[in-house]
Amino acid sequence: MSGKPKLFYFDGRGKMESIRWLLAAAGVEFEEEFLETRDQYEKLLQGGSLLFQQVPMVEIDGMRMVQTRAILSYIAAKYNLYGKDLKERALIDMYIGGTDDLMGFILMFPFLSAEDKEKQRAFVIQKATSRYFPVYEKVLKDHGQDFLVGNNFSWADVHLLEAILMVEEKKSDVLSGFPQLQAFKARMSSIPTIKKFLEPGSQRKPVPDDKYVETVRRVLRMYYDLKAN
Repeated sequence: MSGKPKLFYFDGRGKMESIRWLLAAAGVEFEEEFLETRDQYEKLLQGGSLLFQQVPMVEIDGMRMVQTRAILSYIAAKYNLYGKDLKERALIDMYIGGTDDLMGFILMFPFLSAEDKEKQRAFVIQKATSRYFPVYEKVLKDHGQDFLVGNNFSWADVHLLEAILMVEEKKSDVLSGFPQLQAFKARMSSIPTIKKFLEPGSQRKPVPDDKYVETVRRVLRMYYDLKAN
């Protein structure tokens, strides 16, 4: 294994994108191996690298880690993005749980039919503006600090910014009623490591396209349509 973390996934967002975000925010350079064929995937399976027979998989610190939440928790703790004590870590976990739920509604989006995409778009916007964004707006307003936990930017902030940008891709003015989140987005986007990740040419992946969907379907042998909520 090389000194840099190595990410094994498709050349697209999916569940690996949050890992890319967190590494980038921590200022950690990483390498990627993109899965393009079923043979590549089978090789990982046969080599025992995929503990639960699924990706994402990350080689880091002599380990081959799977399970997205475990990978993210390790990176956050390693690079001091997981709070200073148990209470702060619990808050970070709680806020991450909310953004995970919201982002989960969006992750399935590329695999839906055109009709279901429109239904899911409305569903995502409704959930974001009525259930999730009001929580983070209130947290930031109530404690009057720049970030969600302990007034230091953490995994929770990185995850929230990623979620905000994902929802804005579905409705560009979705933050119009959330002034605290507008200011939060501006602050987070100006952090040097995050600013760099948001610039063209970074390892941040674009909105999934048909090529990405077809590659995932072919490699994982997904020959069915997901349904919207």
